[in-house]
Formats: sequence, C-alpha cells, structure tokens
Amino acid sequence: MNGHTEKKTVFSFKAPRGTEDILPAKWALWRKLEEVGRQEFELCGFYEIRTPVFEDTRLFIRSLGEATDIVEKEMYTFADSEDSSITLRPESTAPVMRAYLEYELYKTKKFQKFYYIGPQFRKERPQAGRLRQFHQMGLEAVGASDPLLDVETVSVATRIFDRIGLKGYKVKINSIGCEECRPVFRSILKEKLCEQEKGLCELCQSRLNRNVFRILDCKNEKCKTISYHMPSIHDYLCEGCQSHAKAVREALLDIGIPYIADAHLVRGLDYYTKTVYEITHSSLGARDAICAGGRYDNLISDIGGPSIGSVGFAIGMEATILALENVMERNKSVSPEVYGPSPLIYIVSIGEETRKQCFYLLNLLRKANLSADFDYEGRSPKAQMRTANKLGVKYVIVIGPDELACGDVKIKVMETSEEISLKQNEVLRWFLNRELPLKC
Repeated sequence: MNGHTEKKTVFSFKAPRGTEDILPAKWALWRKLEEVGRQEFELCGFYEIRTPVFEDTRLFIRSLGEATDIVEKEMYTFADSEDSSITLRPESTAPVMRAYLEYELYKTKKFQKFYYIGPQFRKERPQAGRLRQFHQMGLEAVGASDPLLDVETVSVATRIFDRIGLKGYKVKINSIGCEECRPVFRSILKEKLCEQEKGLCELCQSRLNRNVFRILDCKNEKCKTISYHMPSIHDYLCEGCQSHAKAVREALLDIGIPYIADAHLVRGLDYYTKTVYEITHSSLGARDAICAGGRYDNLISDIGGPSIGSVGFAIGMEATILALENVMERNKSVSPEVYGPSPLIYIVSIGEETRKQCFYLLNLLRKANLSADFDYEGRSPKAQMRTANKLGVKYVIVIGPDELACGDVKIKVMETSEEISLKQNEVLRWFLNRELPLKC
C-alpha cells in the first residue's frame, strides 16, 4: 500500500437536452423511412441537395420574418466575426433557395426540383417527437405556379406514409391568399381579435401586433374558441387565389386523396402564400403534424432573386416514426425487422485453430455480396449457435478440427434442420446456385 486510494471515475455524461441518440434498435424504422423517401422523391424527378447546417443569420431573418417565433426565440445563433453571425438552420427551405440563387441555377433551367434529408435545430421545449435537434426530409419544386404542382407535393408525402405503413393520417389544406388579398383579411382579423384580446393567451396577445395569423393556429383552448368565431379568409380571397384553391381541391379528389378544408390552418413562417397544408396523426396529441408545407411564391424575390413560384414540404422524421410506432403498438404488428438487420449466414468456429479459415470464408461470402457474420468473442460453439438463432439467420456454416483437416464445411439449413457437407471450395457456388437474395 502506498497510501494512495485509486479514484473511481463515475460516468455522468448525457446527450444534450432536446437531442436524441438513434440507437441500433430503431435502425430499421429510420432506414425504411429514408429509403422510401428517396425512392419517392426520385420517382417524381426530385434531385438531392445538401446545404451546410449553418447559414448567415440574415438569411433566416429575411426569409422567415423578424416577428416569427423561430427568429425571436428558437434560433441557435453564434457570433462569426465582429459584425456577422451564423445560425444553425431551423429549416431547410431558405438554405435551398439560397443555393438556387447563389449558383444561378435558374439561368440553366428555371424549373427545378430538389429534395433534402438532414438535421435542423430549434431552441424549443423538448417533448415527444419534438426535439431541439430534429430531422426532416423535404422537397422544394422551384420555378412554377401551377396548382397541380401543389397537389404533386401532397401526393408524394402521402405515398411515403402509405409505403411505410402509417395508417390514420389526415391531410388538412387551406389557402392563405396572396399579397393582393391577404392584407385586407389581416386588417379585419386583427380588428376582430383585438375585441377579444383579454381572452387570448399571453403569447397570442403579443402576436396581435406581430403575426396575427398565428393566433388561428394556437393550441390554447380559449384561443381556439375565439378563433372559431373569426371571419374566414375564404371570404376575402381574390379571384386568382380562389381559382388556384379550387384547382388544388379538385385535383386532390381526382387522384384519390381525401382532405379536410381547414380555414384556420396557417403556417408560422412569413414566406407562405396561397396553398398551405399539414398532414397530421391523432396519436401524437395536440402537436400532431408529421408533415407541413405549402406555396411560397415570394420567397426567392424576398431574398434577392427573381420572382418565381415555388412549393414544398418538410416531413418531421421523429414525429413520423413516433406515429408509426404508436400504430404498430396499437395493432400489435411490430415486425422483427424493427430490431435491425440480420445476416443471411452465420459462421461457427469450433476451436481456435479454425478461426482463420472461418474468417477467410466470411470475407469470401461478403465479396460475393452475401450477408454473413462471425463470432469475435471467442465463445463456445453453443453460445455461437444461440447467437445464430437469435439473429434469425437462414444458414449456419460450421468448421471444426475435423472439417478443417479435410477441407470441408457443414452447412445447417435452419428452417428444416437439414445438414449438408461440402468442400470449402464449393461453398460459394452452393449459395449462389440457390438464388438467394443478395445483400450488402
């Protein structure tokens, strides 16, 4: 004893508040959502774009509006130099439009389609499905004002949800007018809401002079009751907005997408015009949106570009996966694939001297694009077989001292318990001749 006691280190680190680790147990759900999203985006002619996770703060102030909740309270902003700052992106539409303008993509092809998948950042109060670092997949169709393009974006989102097996979602749609008709409605709405100011929540009282439309979207029960008795924007839409809204509704029905016309549906960002929509799921409670989007015909001109129509949406990936888990739990339909990928083949080594040959065979199978795995813990053959059973593999290859000496292997077909002996140089041909699904 030297008189010193060894200090024990206690691990005390946790993920930052409002963030979430995506662990392997959820790998399959995330992978499925991303793969289906990419397939549907590309099926409809959208091309992937990746922008930095931070931008010049002025981009978001100019595009989202100074009076929005995001700009006032939710952005993560840092000093970049004495006279400039950067902000972690709270959404991706403005960055995509910035790239569209910076590289003058409109000069080569005015109408373009983009999609993105990645993290966003907002300083919100964390809750289920709503995090400070969250993930979105979305699309932006830039350079056209056709109402059928609005409908295409809705249809892409619904096909994604259909393909991942999300039942019970609802499409809600509205028109919030344009720069011609919206100011008239804004003035009338503000006047009517001022008469009920004392009944509004504190946040909505502050919105009266900043962003009056957001009051219509408040989840406070008193505010919802007041909003229900407010005038509808449908009574104030100009002829062009009425025609656009009618074309959108008719086209949705033509292609078999039921919708709910919600006169109180608004978006919290200043750049939206005409069509706005949300796709919701009741299992998420009050904050039930899993997708939100709409048309933003003025955004590009607002940030210094030409005046061209655009429309897009963002799917909240955490919220979507939570809704999907709720549906699976309710229907007791959790698929085994939820727990992650399983190899097709598992190789069991008996004895230390066989491991080198097992490892060689493992890599031979993988080079042929056959999914295989192997024990790296030096466990007993029984423990290795238990792992193979737990993984649900279709085949087990066994190499023991006898097989090693003769250049043989044993293959066990797990479904039937059939055992087959082969020469080691015949193994690959045997698997490939069985027309197995190739896996990476």
